[in-house]
Amino acid sequence: MISPFGVFTSYQVNVDANGHNILGDAANECVISVDPTDGNKMTIGWRQFNSVTSNFRQAGWGYTTDAGIHWTFPGVLENNVFRSDPVTKSDEIGQFFYLSLESDINTSFFCDNMYRSTNGGQSWTELQPDEQAGGGDKEWFTIDKTNGPGHGFQYQLDDGINCSGGGVQFQRSTNGGVTWQSPVVIPNGPVYGSLDLDTNGNVFLGGEGNTFYCIRSSNAQFGGQTPTFDQVTAVNMGGDLSSGGINPAGLDGMLFLAIDRSGGPTNNNIYMLASVVPPGRSTTDVMFVRSTDGGLTFSAPVRVNDDPVNPSKWHWFGTFSVAPNGRLDAVWHDTRNAANNTDSQLFYSYSTDAGVTWAPNVAVSVAFNPFEGYPNQSKIGDYITIVSDATGGNVAYAATFNFNPNRGQHEEDVYYVRVFPGGIGATPTPTATPTPTATPTATATPTVTPTATPTPTSTPRPTPTPRPMPTPRPRPTPAPRP
Repeated sequence: MISPFGVFTSYQVNVDANGHNILGDAANECVISVDPTDGNKMTIGWRQFNSVTSNFRQAGWGYTTDAGIHWTFPGVLENNVFRSDPVTKSDEIGQFFYLSLESDINTSFFCDNMYRSTNGGQSWTELQPDEQAGGGDKEWFTIDKTNGPGHGFQYQLDDGINCSGGGVQFQRSTNGGVTWQSPVVIPNGPVYGSLDLDTNGNVFLGGEGNTFYCIRSSNAQFGGQTPTFDQVTAVNMGGDLSSGGINPAGLDGMLFLAIDRSGGPTNNNIYMLASVVPPGRSTTDVMFVRSTDGGLTFSAPVRVNDDPVNPSKWHWFGTFSVAPNGRLDAVWHDTRNAANNTDSQLFYSYSTDAGVTWAPNVAVSVAFNPFEGYPNQSKIGDYITIVSDATGGNVAYAATFNFNPNRGQHEEDVYYVRVFPGGIGATPTPTATPTPTATPTATATPTVTPTATPTPTSTPRPTPTPRPMPTPRPRPTPAPRP
């Protein structure tokens, strides 16, 4: 599937050996990494469901060597092993890392493994025996690329359902992800968040507890010291994270934290963005805050989606990244143009003034129905991702452009699209519908589907009526959500 929309084109990633769609599978929760030494080389990891009638999923991945126009899907990291919650990152020399949550069909445990690729994501090496990288559900990680004492260290956090048995935790690897030190409990238990580093090697964590928090560890970069947290800042994001509604069995967004390392006037600014439910609402807006003083204080929240306030519209799965020149790129799913308030489009905006103002929003994809193609569980994952460079952003997202005639509905697949500031204001009349590169054929999935008791396929849901979202204050211990 190649899906053009104005000046933007989305390319399908989870394809067979001939570049065609694979009928009958599902793929979501896609995370992209880009080789900083060669932007033509990228990899995307995702949750691969070989059969939508089973809850079994594996760690799928694809790679490109031509800047995302053609993708190769070799299979999964480990055949017949239940894996979920992919996270990929690249280091400064172009190595790719893939952190994967392992469990079983009954989700009776939650432990991670780290994989490394030295050939642009074409193949991967597991860095430790299964389940030996600590972590849990939902994990995120980052890599220290500074020139300080923690150079090359890796850090991860989870949501409290983890390998060690409890507490929202932080872990460190001082040898490139091979072994992971004992977990440290994070103050205030922030969940559904992420982490990044400033140019001084300080680690900042963001997530939601009884409110949103930005939490700093300034000594995690010293391998001989047990990481501690020396700064905890409550942050007003203009609302709360939510679940359900537009994504019935999943989250409507997570908290993304990223830090400016441009070396310019905005260097070491800390940014946080999330799709949240504002007070009095039951649907989400994309909200943004920034800190210019090392996380001591944060700005008032700014709404990134620029359509008139409409309490019925969804702006969900908001995420962003910081370009090497300090530009901010944000993308999210959006129902503003849908009469049924279901069909969603990927939208894009950017900021060149540290998020004080944002460019007019622009749609970058055709509309898709997120309620079709559910892989046994009624959601299209929990997040999408973007990595920025000097001229634009590289986005991995799941959408339902392909139609499966065997099931009479569309199916979830992974797509790549390049967004860029020049595309705003230059979008001509959009293509009415996405066009496949060839007539889809029922090709074999490149991995073996394990034997598991199938469960009934989820019935496509009708157009939803917006409903109140659960209020996360106070937040209980999070339920497993791989």
